[in-house]
Amino acid sequence: MNWTIALPEIVLAVIGLAILVFGVLRKQDNVLLCTMLTVGGFLAAGLLVLNGTRGGGFNGQFLADSFAAFNKVLILAGASLAVILSLDFNDKQGIGRFEFPVLVLFATVGMMIMVSASNLMTLYLGLELQSLALYVLAAFARDDLRSSEAGLKYFVLGGLASGLLLYGISLVYGFSGTMDFAKLASLLTDPLTASPGLIFGVVFVLVGLAFKVSAVPFHMWTPDVYEGAPTSVTVFLATAPKVAAMALFTRVMCGPFGHLVGAWHALIVILSIASMLLGAFTAIGQSNIKRLMAYSSIGHMGFALAGLSVGTADGVRGVLVYMAIYVAMTAGTFACIIAMRRQGRAVEQISDLAGLATNDPWLAMLLAGFMFSLAGIPLMAGFFAKLYVLLAAIEGGSWTLAVVGVLSSVVGAFYYIRIIKVMYFDPAAGAFDRRAPSLSLVAGVTGLFTVLFFLHPAPVVDAANVAAQALFR
Repeated sequence: MNWTIALPEIVLAVIGLAILVFGVLRKQDNVLLCTMLTVGGFLAAGLLVLNGTRGGGFNGQFLADSFAAFNKVLILAGASLAVILSLDFNDKQGIGRFEFPVLVLFATVGMMIMVSASNLMTLYLGLELQSLALYVLAAFARDDLRSSEAGLKYFVLGGLASGLLLYGISLVYGFSGTMDFAKLASLLTDPLTASPGLIFGVVFVLVGLAFKVSAVPFHMWTPDVYEGAPTSVTVFLATAPKVAAMALFTRVMCGPFGHLVGAWHALIVILSIASMLLGAFTAIGQSNIKRLMAYSSIGHMGFALAGLSVGTADGVRGVLVYMAIYVAMTAGTFACIIAMRRQGRAVEQISDLAGLATNDPWLAMLLAGFMFSLAGIPLMAGFFAKLYVLLAAIEGGSWTLAVVGVLSSVVGAFYYIRIIKVMYFDPAAGAFDRRAPSLSLVAGVTGLFTVLFFLHPAPVVDAANVAAQALFR
């Protein structure tokens, strides 16, 4: 058994347990030290992922390939940014406890297991490890009614989605006799041999995974959880788990069920179009910026699904490039949202950004850059993200998908540019409190990536291409 291929996950799990014991035994404040250990653990895990061995292990239940490595690096990057942003926010909100980085650690371990799963049971175990930690994180501000409500809604709906996924897995196993991805792929080489019961199981698996990426019509939890959860939790929910869920979605659809693309292509197209349209039109009327970002994320997942719907290496490459850019844009935007604090109180209304260009030109410039990128304005990173997935859709013959994507981008540009209008042209409101250096660091680094991506996109695109090719070998 080649256990070394799971060394990054093992290291993170051991660090998580060590921090948990350390936090319990050490009586005084230890949040900063636990957070530093967590970020150090993410860095160590990232190096192990990049330099680790490739191959399968654990009797074919775990796979370490280039596809998994690319997504694990994205997950670790998103988790690291979320933990760094949480340090100042949690302290000022009175929820600065050592359990926060521990929960993020265990959720990250679950996500890394998800993207390396080569068996339906491994998939489910990783998904549940991630989900259980996220349910607690959503309700982390236990004295805040909104946070408790967000955690409860997420738990109830997440439990329903997990049940549907498990039912789908049981159907697939019942009609195929195996849960191993490679064996399923070989059994389904000829789509005509797939029984109706197996197709039914695939649909239920697809529904369970669609919930995790908050695709329409399984998006109901997203706006309420994004708004109700502490912003430090929201930035984590909006980055790393989305990468893990989309990677899992891609591996399952293009791996064991890749030969059934004719059966699931139409479903993915419907999910993609519905997500893009709902995300674009529903966000227009939002006044809370966290809720707006929730609907924005639904739309962006619709774009990522457009690449997946093609079922080709080019489509998967588009998905991976999209998710890499999405993590940077979203983390940077939430760094700016966390900086929205006036007289010690966090504010979340779009109107609170009025006149920000006058009071804080640097923050306004960064947020404007992220908004332009999320809207897909040319030369911004977000433009290239949409370009890759829509080109893949066109090459795959999905012209309707491409047209809907362009039109939804035009609609979405309205509410992104409205935020810029509020910052630069509305009468100035009171200045925000002085922000922590960690917020400036995250916003600055992600902002540079977003704005300057067009100068040298090759490292991300080439890595995504290698990862996509690994999925089709």
